Amino acid sequence: MYTGTALFDLLLPGDSRSLKAKRSYVRPIVAALRKFEVSAAEVGALDLHGRAEIGVAVVAAEPAHVREVLDSCERLVAARPETELLSVRRRLHGEDD
Repeated sequence: MYTGTALFDLLLPGDSRSLKAKRSYVRPIVAALRKFEVSAAEVGALDLHGRAEIGVAVVAAEPAHVREVLDSCERLVAARPETELLSVRRRLHGEDD
């Protein structure tokens, strides 16, 4: 069994000056990520209006499948025109960890 995690650091548009506006950007991204059958949630920068951190976790039998799913998630987040992907931190955990 292998697990993979990714943490996406996003810069939100200037009009996200309230938590309600921030949610309007974050919620559709999290919903789109879940279509890849991963666990996804806003996990950081909760009180910052112009930033968001979205975490993704996936479990698979093969490390190649974990990488493939995380690559797909990263492409989806990077392709969102309304946000800017600042960084991605990924980890792969295997049987030996």
